[in-house]
Amino acid sequence: GKRPFLPSAGGQTAADRRHLVGWMKSVYNGGTSQTERQPMSSDAYQAETAVSAPQDSFQTEQVMTVAGGHFVHDTYSAFVATLLPRLQEQLGAGYALTGSLAIYIQLPSLLNPFIGYLADKVSLRYFIIFAPAVTATFVSALGLTSDYLVLAMLLLAAGVSTAAFHAPAPAMVARLSGVQTGKGMSLFMACGELGRTLGPVVVTAGLGWFGLSGLWRLAFVGWAVSGILFWRLHDVSARPVAAQQMTQRLETFWPGARRLFPLLAWLLAARVLMLVALTTYLPLFMTDARAGTPWLAAGALSVLEGAGVVGALTTGTLSDRVGRRRLLLLLFGVAPLLLLAFVLGPTWLALPLLIGLGLTAISTQPVLLAMVQDQFPQHRALANGTFIGLSFLIRALGVWVIGLLADAYGLNAAFLWGAAVVWLGLPAVWRLPR
Repeated sequence: GKRPFLPSAGGQTAADRRHLVGWMKSVYNGGTSQTERQPMSSDAYQAETAVSAPQDSFQTEQVMTVAGGHFVHDTYSAFVATLLPRLQEQLGAGYALTGSLAIYIQLPSLLNPFIGYLADKVSLRYFIIFAPAVTATFVSALGLTSDYLVLAMLLLAAGVSTAAFHAPAPAMVARLSGVQTGKGMSLFMACGELGRTLGPVVVTAGLGWFGLSGLWRLAFVGWAVSGILFWRLHDVSARPVAAQQMTQRLETFWPGARRLFPLLAWLLAARVLMLVALTTYLPLFMTDARAGTPWLAAGALSVLEGAGVVGALTTGTLSDRVGRRRLLLLLFGVAPLLLLAFVLGPTWLALPLLIGLGLTAISTQPVLLAMVQDQFPQHRALANGTFIGLSFLIRALGVWVIGLLADAYGLNAAFLWGAAVVWLGLPAVWRLPR
């Protein structure tokens, strides 16, 4: 800027010296004198010093750490579907009552919007850190009782832990992914699918090694992983950067939410029967409708979820390139055809059809999550919590509906209904934001 008048040393007055000192401090402090600099508030200081990546960079190591926690967490939550045939035999119950056990682990998802709102205000990284240990403990304890009420309470506790993980974790991944939100969501969801792939194999092997009453021994891995997460993430904030820098008014969230979430609810309701049939009732379908062994049932679920890993890795990143809506139209159009072929086709086609269903039917979640994160950059955890809560609530209702249909008309008919209803969601896909 304008250079100050610098009088000679002999002619300096007191005012001149004060002026010179002020100018030197201004230069030293980057153009602002010390008297002009305001003290930094504690919130601003925390925002400036919080450990976070620049908004436009992809922090691979931290993203993979959170995704690894997702992998282990969902490995344990995948125990439930594989245990249903054993629990049904132990309880002597029908499909609806047995399948309703899976509802209890979904029911605490009603807490997700509240948890997500908190995650936009304060860092909930310890929820992410300790959830694998807590979920592992309660799910592994299912073999210790044959009382329906106790089983329900254990699953409710596991559901609270699941909700506490899934609300803030995608928001943390989105922040660490910078502008590559789809890529981050793909890695996060792919690791979850990989956990759900490994879960049936792990619990079936555990049943062979320890029996149903000895499954509690498998919980130690969850505690070990929580220790690793604590080491890696204890100084990483789970809040979006924008939420650290300013407090956003909640009213700014509702206009966009009123436009987007009714369409998402329509989509989730349309696909839920197909999703529940495949991910919850497939082991029962393989043992009852196809007269398979427990290992065949676990293998079928692992093949489905394994293909889902590839699908989750692909769809989020692909949606960054071709568009979210266009990809969803493809997935919602193809997946029901594959499920119809799986139910009505010959047995030798089961393997390739399960792979195709994994690539399409259970791979829409990364695309939907990326869309939610894109639409609410200032309220990512709240938006994610609302979406996950809505998804889990609709899923819980779907579990009950498929169980009732299976009791009344058989598993084959229930699976066919699940396929047909998906196409009712195509108009909602078309109305989504581009």
